[in-house]
Amino acid sequence: MFITITRDTIYRAAAVVAVCLVLAVLFVRLPNDDSAAQTAAATEDEAVQTSISDWGLSFQTEGQPPVGNVSADTLKQWNAYYVGDTSKPTIYITFDAGFENGNTPAILDALKKHNAPACFFLVGNYIDTAPDLVKRMVDEGHIVGNHTMHHPDMSKIADQAAFEQEINGLADKFTVLTGQEMQKFYRPPQGKFSEENLKQAQALGYTTVFWSLAYVDWYTDNQPTDEQAYSKLLPRIHNGAIVLLHSTSETNARILDQLLTKWEDAGYTFGRLTDLPK
Repeated sequence: MFITITRDTIYRAAAVVAVCLVLAVLFVRLPNDDSAAQTAAATEDEAVQTSISDWGLSFQTEGQPPVGNVSADTLKQWNAYYVGDTSKPTIYITFDAGFENGNTPAILDALKKHNAPACFFLVGNYIDTAPDLVKRMVDEGHIVGNHTMHHPDMSKIADQAAFEQEINGLADKFTVLTGQEMQKFYRPPQGKFSEENLKQAQALGYTTVFWSLAYVDWYTDNQPTDEQAYSKLLPRIHNGAIVLLHSTSETNARILDQLLTKWEDAGYTFGRLTDLPK
């Protein structure tokens, strides 16, 4: 049997399909007030999530401070900094120290030679495993800062009690070792933070310290060459720079003496975090 399909047949079939589609749309249930409220709540949750961030920088002009993904003025309302006074040639040297692998003594030697104060942001296991180095940091006039007890992603900690446990646990451990109160400078592990974290640290009397200059120095099995380190740390230095280095870096231990000399020759001096402008 043969079926002849004419143009009129096609048009009539198309018309039937169109009518069916219209009827289907008419019978779709519109969202009620509850679903609208759920949508609004989801939107608000998304807005909250956008306040959680990884610290980031954009270097736009060589020798000038980079632009942070949160402005310096905005950070100050929570007693947080990523850069110091950009009108003065002062550098603030900081080290993150998650563990000790033998490079810190050379770093301390170079700092002492140049009379350059630094801040070492420590975690709990560092105080347990390298107590003599912690004491040396204190004895030689460096600040020991708070990098939390266990180095977690603090942006995922919304509970104030849990936040305090990470911060106060490290501070208590430092006091037991040294007999001194820890100076209240805090650096979020991995640079992960939220607005709530900044408020939580501020409530504990801490200054949150990010950075305006760093480079990839933390892979102990893939260390940069001296030239690679200089190519990042020399042209990007700027007034008020808060420099982040890692004390686990063999490269940093090897070049720090010469690096400090090069910065001094460029007219920079070294400041303490306690001197950050309020």
